[in-house]
Amino acid sequence: MDNGKTPLSGAQWTIAAEGHEAVVVEVGGGLRHYRWHGVDYVDGYGDDELPPGCAGQILAPWPNRIRDGKYTFGERPYQLSLTEPMRNNAIHGLVNWQPWTLAEQAADAVTIECAMPAQPGYPWPLRLRAEWRVGAEGLRATHSVTNASREPCPFGFSVHPYLRLPGARADDLLLRVPARSRVLVDGRLLPIGAQKVAGTEYDFTAPRRIGGTVLDTAFADLDRAADGGSTVELSTADGERVAIWGDAGFGWWQVFSSDTLTGDRFRRAVAIEPMTCPPDAFRSGRGLIVLEPGQTWSGTWGITPAKG
Repeated sequence: MDNGKTPLSGAQWTIAAEGHEAVVVEVGGGLRHYRWHGVDYVDGYGDDELPPGCAGQILAPWPNRIRDGKYTFGERPYQLSLTEPMRNNAIHGLVNWQPWTLAEQAADAVTIECAMPAQPGYPWPLRLRAEWRVGAEGLRATHSVTNASREPCPFGFSVHPYLRLPGARADDLLLRVPARSRVLVDGRLLPIGAQKVAGTEYDFTAPRRIGGTVLDTAFADLDRAADGGSTVELSTADGERVAIWGDAGFGWWQVFSSDTLTGDRFRRAVAIEPMTCPPDAFRSGRGLIVLEPGQTWSGTWGITPAKG
C-alpha cells in the first residue's frame, strides 16, 4: 500500500507466469486475487479489506460447520468456540486468521507455512504448508498438513474461492457439478440426510443455468476422472468458462451462490469449494480423516480459465 500502512491481510505475495497472476496473503494463507490476462476469475478483495464471506481462505482442520461446536473423538468430548453464533455452529476451522510465513518464493510460485498451536476444543498442533503456483494451465495449489501432536487427531480440509466470469452474475451462469446426490440440511445448514439430484433443481450433472436457485449445498457421489479427481465448471452462453478441479482426496463439492453477501457482492460470484468431508464430519465421521502422530495429508486443486 502506498500510505505505508500494513494491509489487513498482512504480507502480499504476487506470483505471475504465462498471463496468469495471483496474490497470496499472510493472514490465513489464502488467495486474494487471481487473474488471467488482466481478467479476474476469482472474486477477490482489496488489501484494505477483510476477506468477505471467507473469500479465498484455507479451511482446516475442518471445513463447513460443526453442530454446537461439540464433538467426541477417542471417547473424549470437545467444545469448540462458536464462530457462527447466529446458528450456534463452529465454522471453517482454525487457521483462516492465523499468520503464515514465507518458506520459498519464485516468480511463478510461493510456498508458505503455518504452525497451528493446540488450543481448547482442538488440542492437537498441526504443521501446514501450501504451495501456490501459476502457469500455462492456470492456478495450482498443493497443501500438506502434518499432525505434530503425540496423539491421533480428526481432520478435514477445504478452500473457499469465489469464482466469477466477466460480465456475468450468478443467475446467468451455467453450472456443471459432476455429482449424483446432495446433502440435505436444516435451518442451521447442518446435515439431516441426502437426496439424489436427478429430476430436481439441484441436478447440474449437465451444464445448466443457475437462475434463481439458492445454493449453499454440499454435493456428493461424484463422477470421477480416471485419476480419481473431479471438476466443476462455470460458463456463459458466449463461451467464457472457468473450471475448478480437485484431486482424488476431495470427495465433496460445496457450492454457494453468495446470497448472504451484501451490496454488489450479492450473487455476483459462486463459491466452489473442494472438500475432503461434508458438513459436521467431526460428529458423523463421514469422510473424516484421522491423522496419526507425524502423519501428513496432502491434496491438490486448481483453477483453469478458458475463452470460447
